[in-house]
Amino acid sequence: MTSATPLAPDTLDRLRRISTPTLTTQLFKLGFRNTFLAGVRPLCPDKRMAGEAVTVRFAPAREDRAGYEVLGDPRYPQRHAIEHIQPGQVLVMDCRGVASAANAGDILVSRLQVRGAAGLVLDGGIRDYPSVQAFGFPVYALGPAAPAHVVRHVAVDENVPIGCAEVLVIPGDIMVGDGEGVVCVPRAMADKVAEQGLEQEQLEAFILEKVRGGAGLPGTYPPDERTLAEYEAWKRKRGTV
Repeated sequence: MTSATPLAPDTLDRLRRISTPTLTTQLFKLGFRNTFLAGVRPLCPDKRMAGEAVTVRFAPAREDRAGYEVLGDPRYPQRHAIEHIQPGQVLVMDCRGVASAANAGDILVSRLQVRGAAGLVLDGGIRDYPSVQAFGFPVYALGPAAPAHVVRHVAVDENVPIGCAEVLVIPGDIMVGDGEGVVCVPRAMADKVAEQGLEQEQLEAFILEKVRGGAGLPGTYPPDERTLAEYEAWKRKRGTV
């Protein structure tokens, strides 16, 4: 179900360099209000992530469907998605916002890393938390949890639209993560957000420089015509026009 909308060659690289606050602002301007995965925190805040979403959906566990024996089935959606993820993709798992069970641990995260995945995002727990942190791999979760996911969940589907942290994620959407969290960029908006987001980042760097130099907020933030003219001169001086 991945969208066929092509991306510009440099879009993922651009998005990786844009902060999640800037992304949410750009998406808001385009009419998208619910794109930030609230509560999903980075295990490695210094890592940046951008990649196409591959999804897994979990449902509540039931005794005749959820047991350790399902984990040995190569068709089990959680295992199948991990084993077949492509380089540069981000695995996004709908864990129903349940923090008390772990939907991945160090072995599964290691497999994602070896497969070349760009990251893992889930609105659930992670076991082997200190070990996963040491991998230096982009993982975003609700927090540590020791119990395996089968005590609360059963994986029922992959590569379908899901809700993760109350945000709609469609396979092929672009997941972008930094030290503040994760934003889902609808695929059709990705090129525009990547272009305009970098411009906003540059403008805000200029505004921050002015404010730290003593400038007041009126006319500076948001910038008036005079400040924008100063910004254009600042860009020319830096050779970034």
